[in-house]
Amino acid sequence: MRRPPKDTEESARRITRRGLVLGGSMVGFMGLLAGRMRYMQVDQAEEFRLLAEENRINIRLIPPARGLIFDRTGTPIAENTQNYRIVIVREDAGDLDLTFAKLRELVPLSDADVERAMREVRRRSPFVPVTIADQLAWEDVAEVAVNAPALPGVTPEVGLTRHYPLTDDFAHVVGYVGPVSDYDLSKLENPDPLLQIPKFQIGKVGLEAKREDVLRGSAGTKRIEVNAGGRVMRELSRQEGKKGADLQLTLDHGLQNFVQARLVGESAASVVMDVRTGDVLAIASAPSFDPNLFVRGISVKDYRRLTEDDHRPLADKSVQGTYPPGSTFKIVTALAAHEAGVVTAGETIYCPGYKQLGSRRFHCWKRGGHGWIDLHDSLMRSCDVYYYELAERVGIDKISEMARKLGIGVKHDLPMSAVAEGIAPTKAWKQASYGESWRVGDSLNASIGQGFVLASPLHLAVMTARVATGEGIRPRLIKSIDAVEQPVLTDGPLGISPTTLRQVRKAMYSVSNSRRGTAYRSRLLPEELKLAGKTGTSQVRSVVVDNKAVPWEQRDHALFVCFAPYDNPQIAVSVVVEHGGGGSSAAAPVARDIVARALHGDLPPLDIFPSGERDKIAEKWDSMPLRREGNTPGRSDRA
Repeated sequence: MRRPPKDTEESARRITRRGLVLGGSMVGFMGLLAGRMRYMQVDQAEEFRLLAEENRINIRLIPPARGLIFDRTGTPIAENTQNYRIVIVREDAGDLDLTFAKLRELVPLSDADVERAMREVRRRSPFVPVTIADQLAWEDVAEVAVNAPALPGVTPEVGLTRHYPLTDDFAHVVGYVGPVSDYDLSKLENPDPLLQIPKFQIGKVGLEAKREDVLRGSAGTKRIEVNAGGRVMRELSRQEGKKGADLQLTLDHGLQNFVQARLVGESAASVVMDVRTGDVLAIASAPSFDPNLFVRGISVKDYRRLTEDDHRPLADKSVQGTYPPGSTFKIVTALAAHEAGVVTAGETIYCPGYKQLGSRRFHCWKRGGHGWIDLHDSLMRSCDVYYYELAERVGIDKISEMARKLGIGVKHDLPMSAVAEGIAPTKAWKQASYGESWRVGDSLNASIGQGFVLASPLHLAVMTARVATGEGIRPRLIKSIDAVEQPVLTDGPLGISPTTLRQVRKAMYSVSNSRRGTAYRSRLLPEELKLAGKTGTSQVRSVVVDNKAVPWEQRDHALFVCFAPYDNPQIAVSVVVEHGGGGSSAAAPVARDIVARALHGDLPPLDIFPSGERDKIAEKWDSMPLRREGNTPGRSDRA
């Protein structure tokens, strides 16, 4: 049946409307798609390009070469050597267990090595390379390189590791480096990204730690292209880091070796300073240790051997160790009293062998006494009673003021670990430290370097250098940084009467060159080598003991300080021998030999020593582990 024309027209209108709605919707949807495509392809093109680039390109840090350390002659003390190692990047490795299993077929890795590496891989950021093994042979590295396609994320590398070619000679001064620890990171607010690289080495103690800021350098970067599987396809660019600065020290490696060798067998320390510049020419602590043991991780056996030694090889006695300075401190007391005007150089004081203070007697080391004695003879013969009397007259505050002027009770600014301040006690110091008032007896003890007074070998060397020159010279350890000379530091003239200083120096000369001097047997014969010194013996126990009758650890410490040549001072030397007994017998001969070596420039001839001492000296030197000139640095050849 035919539809009426009216119905046909109505139906056509409806279809047209639906078509228009549908067509409009399609056009609108297509417009929306086109707009979105334009937004993504034009407006956000740069952002998506960067995202794609990040998926394709990785940036890796390149550790910089650590700065080198040399002695004053240019001999290397700390250097960098090649180190073959294998690293892994977690985000590139895929199945870690499978990768490590394949790697163990090529390189000898213990279960402990794998466990440690896996732990480090999971702790670090996925893009940070983690060292699986280092100090490998070239054959092992080559094997890994050949099998690289089967080891995703694993890369053989050639890096640098620290090496100390002169082994134990500079261990306490330079210190050593080691891998960054969590403790190291916890001390830093904004740690350098370099420190996240496992086994990256930083200074742990000594100069390596104190000048980490200039020795480390700054990281470089390399851009590498990787495929969808994370495999490195090629290196796109590389920007090398900035190498750490090279340091040249004031130390002389030949003299340092001699001093270290001369102290072998003792628990001792010595400091040698140039009195004109403050340059520390040698600074030794015995016994020493090989810092190379710590670079790659010291074994339990080696560490136990060092920590259980009663001579304490890990302690730097030259700057950390503080000792009662004994009679070497009489120089300070003498200068304080004479500068205060409470005594004159020619005034004599009677020594009956003791000084009575109330109900207590303070004894002189010579029980029979020295009789009437003046400044010169009191230093030459080391009379205690003379200084008891000076201390009672001048008081402890004046003595301590003079001590600080001469460098005792001051923390000297050397880039070494745990540099001690020492103690130059005052009345206020005792009240603050012990809650007790100062007593006259405390002053008497302090006047001869006992009681509360403490000084390190560095303090005593500085004191001697200042007495020799009258200048407030400061010790200097770093000569130059990247060939830029570092300034010589001084506080200027001490402000002590030149006449008083001359009297003290003359008395110190007699200590070593007068038959009645306490160090006469430790003299040098040539006029150009004559030394001026002062012996010291500091008690370890509160009662006087016969050192031969008690165990080693209960014996007195032996001390000696000196400068030379007397007429034209060039060097100052301090020596402390722990539990060595008397300063004249244990410390003075060591200092004499050091002076002879320092001024002669090499092992000196025996004819500069007293004839009665030559056989003993020759025997001693034959047994010393000296490093002969011409030996390749780093070899353990010893004559």
